[in-house]
Amino acid sequence: MKIDFLGVGWNFPVKLDGETKIAMAAYEESVRQAIWTVLSIAPGERPMRPQFGCGIHNLVFARNSADTSGQLVDAVRQALNRWEPRIDILEVDAYPQEGQQNKILIEINYQVRRTNNRYNLVYPFYLEY
Repeated sequence: MKIDFLGVGWNFPVKLDGETKIAMAAYEESVRQAIWTVLSIAPGERPMRPQFGCGIHNLVFARNSADTSGQLVDAVRQALNRWEPRIDILEVDAYPQEGQQNKILIEINYQVRRTNNRYNLVYPFYLEY
């Protein structure tokens, strides 16, 4: 099965592979890094693509509550449905990390469309209050 459709691109964060070449991310790893990038960028942060990103950053000053978790889940689903066409989102959940009042873990279960391989990504989200 050809997985060239998934692509190859610069590693994120950008770093050198050895001494002179830029490290690359390929296939499923490039998908994982693209998801992380979408979640890490707030809409309006990139001048040439102002709508790119995820609205979770609007909740950084919210209280750690079930309502905030629900809003995080909704924002993540919307952003990934819009900006990452190579995946099907199976489940998104957000829950507080035990023992840390200012940290919510966003768990994303997804399937890469081309390969049908399933993956899990946990994104830490920090509240500032």
